[in-house]
Amino acid sequence: MEVLMKRIGVDVGGTFTDLVLWDDDGTVVVHKTPSTNHDPSIGTMDGIEVLAERAGIDPSDIDMFFHGTTVATNIVLEHNGCNVGMITTEGFRDLLHIARKKRPLNYSNYQDLPWQKWQLVPRRNRRVVPERIDATGNVLVALDEDAVRREVRLLRERGVDAIAVAFLHSYRNPTHEKRVKDIILEEYPEVFISLSSEVAPQYREYERFSTAALNAFIGPKTSSYIANLAQKAAAAQVGDDVHLMTSAGGLVTSRSASEQPVSLLTSGVVAGLLGGCAIGKASGFPSVITLDVGGTSADIGVAPNGTLRMKHLLDTRIGDYHAMVPMAEVDTIGAGGGSIAMVDEGGMFRVGPRSAGAFPGPACYARGGTEPTSTDAMVMMGWLRKDSFLSGTMKVEPELARTAIQDHVADKLGTGVDEAAMGIFKILAHSMTEAISLHSVRKGYDPRDFSLIAEGGAGPLFAWQIADQLGIPRVIVPGHPGITSAVGLLTTDIRYEIPTTVWTSSAEADLNLLQTQMDRLAREATAQLEADGVPAENISLERSVDCRYVGQGYELRVPAPDGDIDDVWVKTVAESFHEAHGRTYSQRFDDKPVQLINIRVTGVGAVPHVRITEIEKGTADCSAAIKTVTRALFWRDDTAAPEWIDTPVYDRSLLLAGNTIDGPAIVEQFDSTTIIGMNQHATVDAVGHIIIERKPA
Repeated sequence: MEVLMKRIGVDVGGTFTDLVLWDDDGTVVVHKTPSTNHDPSIGTMDGIEVLAERAGIDPSDIDMFFHGTTVATNIVLEHNGCNVGMITTEGFRDLLHIARKKRPLNYSNYQDLPWQKWQLVPRRNRRVVPERIDATGNVLVALDEDAVRREVRLLRERGVDAIAVAFLHSYRNPTHEKRVKDIILEEYPEVFISLSSEVAPQYREYERFSTAALNAFIGPKTSSYIANLAQKAAAAQVGDDVHLMTSAGGLVTSRSASEQPVSLLTSGVVAGLLGGCAIGKASGFPSVITLDVGGTSADIGVAPNGTLRMKHLLDTRIGDYHAMVPMAEVDTIGAGGGSIAMVDEGGMFRVGPRSAGAFPGPACYARGGTEPTSTDAMVMMGWLRKDSFLSGTMKVEPELARTAIQDHVADKLGTGVDEAAMGIFKILAHSMTEAISLHSVRKGYDPRDFSLIAEGGAGPLFAWQIADQLGIPRVIVPGHPGITSAVGLLTTDIRYEIPTTVWTSSAEADLNLLQTQMDRLAREATAQLEADGVPAENISLERSVDCRYVGQGYELRVPAPDGDIDDVWVKTVAESFHEAHGRTYSQRFDDKPVQLINIRVTGVGAVPHVRITEIEKGTADCSAAIKTVTRALFWRDDTAAPEWIDTPVYDRSLLLAGNTIDGPAIVEQFDSTTIIGMNQHATVDAVGHIIIERKPA
């Protein structure tokens, strides 16, 4: 007999906390509540109570609790971490200050270097001790334990909250770092400890040092939040543990997340990509581009055949701090519903990245904001109606939107309000189009081979235009676009990625080294999952290798086959790298040897996933779902003049599978509004997703 489970996904953002309760019997309940930024656990637990009440259950009936959070991200971006000390190799005190001697903006005379202006570890707290290990792992200078004790006691006197330990070449031999940890536990047991050999056991000393320091910087506050939330969840008997989303798109237990909070830096963003993958798969279109547009920013991800791409470890940054941890390739641009439109001093018409935020918000919110935003533009175009915003729970004032656009844009450009509003929308849509092109076309993927998943409160407002410009064949609008990230939390497994550096070549591969290290990583990954209580039958292992051509400075990650490591295994990896290099850079050099730099084993602990179930079937006719007809501004293409058209407005909750809608049309629901363009038509598929496609010529 199949056991039905109840799962809850909670995605905490800076403005709202999104919650979804998913029951295997097909029941789905969603809720959106303001985030309590001073203590996100309050908003989370309050939201769970409301969600359970709506579902007619007790919170203790919830079997699994999955969580995405921006706590770690916000600590970094707001420079609000703890007081950190560091113990490092003699002679390397200033490595965090020097970094790679590369500025974020090469040609700007006016810029801040975050790692210098907002130091993760103040120089006075960077303490050095005699020790030295070479690049092969041999000890050249023994660790001076007396010096370590002196420095730990000094840092304790200075009241540091965390200590990072980062020694040269500790990725090859971590014994010195581990011994320092033992000494710290003897001298200062209550302090948070971050070892570079544990958080980033790979070569490249600056990135490894930075990752260890970043983990220490966010560690005490993040681990305190996780412990607080886990304690409250346990008291309410919500699930057996809090499983948190990592930047790599996997789940980890609260214990693991507390030890390495640096793994959570893009937690919520990746959940949106996973949700989009699940939605595309349910609709029969696994290759997806996700567009998650909120009030301030738009998150963009590309998943060929539903597979997450990982960022290169030199690109895994947060606030320009290097974090050499696995991160799925999702990128953020400053474009959202609150993006402010302006005409600058040179007469240029600009939109974003500055945002009005939730307060004062767009001018139409009547909260004191006077600058026009993209939301104001869409109110003026008739897409967001006065009495139906957020299902009527929040009214918008079109006259305030008109005044803002007139004063700040139209008058300065010498144009009408309608044209200015359309311009605001098109500029922002173009920014998103360029970002999608950057992360697809320029990386070897044709967007015409993908479906665009419209997520977030504003994603379905922009997606139709972006798909039209890029030639993307279809837009998929989920049943609840505004909580797609919360849904994504329910679609993945527990995952631990464990890397090590091997430095060998396909021409003369050290097969014994590769086999020995791969076996060690497999044991460590399996042990980690077993410690989390994952049954042996639910454990699987994935292998990958970071490769490059001899002389290159950067690697590409490619999958590696299972089985014993022999010459055939090495040739298979090399061929995979040639293919990846050709797709990414349009060049491949099959006659050149391939360097195998890092190998990785990812332990996967399967957990039950949600099933997106079918909805009630109807016919093509959905006239019963029309709630009103409104005047709205549309255009046939970018060269055509805009037209005010009588446009039907549909109630999303009344749409049935098989319903078809001819554009132009507006579809309203509580958490979003969907726009269907003049040259488009839409179909509601079997699971309730709206599929928008271009009308046949």
